[in-house]
Amino acid sequence: MSGMSDVRLALYSQELEAGEERARAPRNISRWDLFWHRRHTRKALLHLTREQLRDVGLTLEQARQEGLKPFWRD
Repeated sequence: MSGMSDVRLALYSQELEAGEERARAPRNISRWDLFWHRRHTRKALLHLTREQLRDVGLTLEQARQEGLKPFWRD
């Protein structure tokens, strides 16, 4: 596993302990910054390899669905 996946797994375990269902965008940012964050992270999902997706616990289909979602949708 790469260092990135180790960090993601550690963060995910912390989210589970805190009772959160999924990762959230940074708090206290403007609506425009939230849209930009969503667009950037969703497009990045489309460029990950199968191995990278497996490291973060996503299938190719899950990444494609999230990556193609419009930035204004949660």
